[in-house]
Amino acid sequence: MTLEQSQIIALLAVTLALFICNRWRYDIVAAAALFAAVALGLVPAAEAFSGFADPVVTTVACALILSYGVAQSGLPIIVLDRFQGLMQTPTLRVLIFSLLVAVCSAFINNVAALALFLPAAIGSAKTAKQSPSALLMPMAFASLLGGLTTLIGTPPNLMISAIREKITGKPYEMFDFGPVGIVLVVIGLLYLVYAWRKLPMQRAGAAQNEQFNIEDYLTEVVVGEKSLIVGKTIAEIEKMAEDSIAVVGLTRGSFHRIITGTKTVVFAGDVLVLEGDPETLNDFVVRMKLELVGGDKKGDATKKETEIAEAIITEASSLIGHNSKSFQLRTRYQVNLLAIRRRGRNIRQRLGSITFEEGDVIVVQGYAGNLTAVLQWLQCLPLARRDLKLGQSRKPWLVGLVMAAVITLSVLKIFPVAVAFLAGVLALIVLKRLSAGDIYKAVDWPIIILLGAMIPVTGALETTGAAQLIAGTIAGLAPGLGDLWVVGLVMFATMAITPMLNNAATVLLMAPLAVNLGQQIGLAVDPLLMAVAIGASCDFLTPIGHQSNTLVMGPGGYRFSDYWKLGLPLSIFVLIGGTLMIELVWM
Repeated sequence: MTLEQSQIIALLAVTLALFICNRWRYDIVAAAALFAAVALGLVPAAEAFSGFADPVVTTVACALILSYGVAQSGLPIIVLDRFQGLMQTPTLRVLIFSLLVAVCSAFINNVAALALFLPAAIGSAKTAKQSPSALLMPMAFASLLGGLTTLIGTPPNLMISAIREKITGKPYEMFDFGPVGIVLVVIGLLYLVYAWRKLPMQRAGAAQNEQFNIEDYLTEVVVGEKSLIVGKTIAEIEKMAEDSIAVVGLTRGSFHRIITGTKTVVFAGDVLVLEGDPETLNDFVVRMKLELVGGDKKGDATKKETEIAEAIITEASSLIGHNSKSFQLRTRYQVNLLAIRRRGRNIRQRLGSITFEEGDVIVVQGYAGNLTAVLQWLQCLPLARRDLKLGQSRKPWLVGLVMAAVITLSVLKIFPVAVAFLAGVLALIVLKRLSAGDIYKAVDWPIIILLGAMIPVTGALETTGAAQLIAGTIAGLAPGLGDLWVVGLVMFATMAITPMLNNAATVLLMAPLAVNLGQQIGLAVDPLLMAVAIGASCDFLTPIGHQSNTLVMGPGGYRFSDYWKLGLPLSIFVLIGGTLMIELVWM
């Protein structure tokens, strides 16, 4: 082993460890790995940013923008309305929602497809008095399976196609993934339609999945002359309550204000709206010598001008890593945080100091007409409400026609995929289906940074000969194995790594090793690349390996262990079915 080979292997090992520990975001880790590779001389300085010139980066960015355009058009929701009459039983509800998500995931980003149907699924389940937990995890898994069926279904497929083009001179075409992917979708849906009955949340009952009963946590009080909070500011009052109570409204004579400033001084005669745990509220009212507002007046100050929404914090949200105080939700955005649900558990005490995480379900209160825009800006997906721009396009079918034209241009090879996608983005802008702001909002920039940074780093595996060295070692450990077993082992190894890494990083790491392994044992490149593509897109074991899984954890009330209980059998079915189908189609 040469010095350069040992350096690149050590660098990738450290990078992999940093990805797994998840202390820093994966795009930051990738950028640091690129810098280290340049500093060590593994990547020439002149080629440090060559990854951003790779067509796969442009293709992924354009695919995300097109996905956003289709989702914002509301076209999938229009299709959903045609199936509402068929949802007569819980099993049919699981089947229809999972099938629609899988089909949409074949043509738009799988996270976007899931997010599009998520509010409708929760509403449908609650109308039918069915636990949302029965629907959401099957839908998340279906979104991953649906992405396997086309070139544009998921970024790993686009990346695998680009790798194949570098090796053979020909990329995969739009529907080359279909024969294997469609069979896996059918296998997966058949399993999910049966297995949803075994979800732990079903046995535990649906109580914890019901929407927050906010009225139980809001109390109106009158500030008497002898009250201990007279003359205190809102900030001082909340500090006296040790941040376990929030002042979310104030009425003074004919004046009332819903979003109170922290420096507002409270006077005798004021009516305050307090939010907190019922027991804590009762104790605070007694200690501070406050009087409860009785009769029909209760809640008047909050109901006239405000609305309450429940939403999921998505991966792109700027809330992540902050708490409501440091982010200044109240002062900057005129929004009160009322409750948080994390991993199926409601959190109500000391809300101001809780750091937001991806997948948290938050309940917020804001001015009517303003809350929609705030949630959009914060990149939070609404659950209790469905009016965030979805379905507002005046001509949703026009977006569908543009998407069909893009696919046609790609399939007929009139333009390369990246160019066809760019044409589609420009068409949506000219037709005013997307604005310039939408373009930058739609792109998942951390993914773009990850790809651009890691392409040169993983390329160093090839240039230093480390990929051949590792592949030769693996081949030497498995003498006598048939080609089918090798394909299965590659898929298994990729599926094992994916829960710990971003799926794009998994492809960049595993594809060079798989290709070199094939060269060592004389196996064609296609079966191994397909094995990597399937393995990288199929994380059914954890809530953190894929955004779709994270997205449903909060609203579904799932625990970490629920994923592998439902996902392990599905992973085995996909491993066996995928390996056999690859042999049938590609070997």
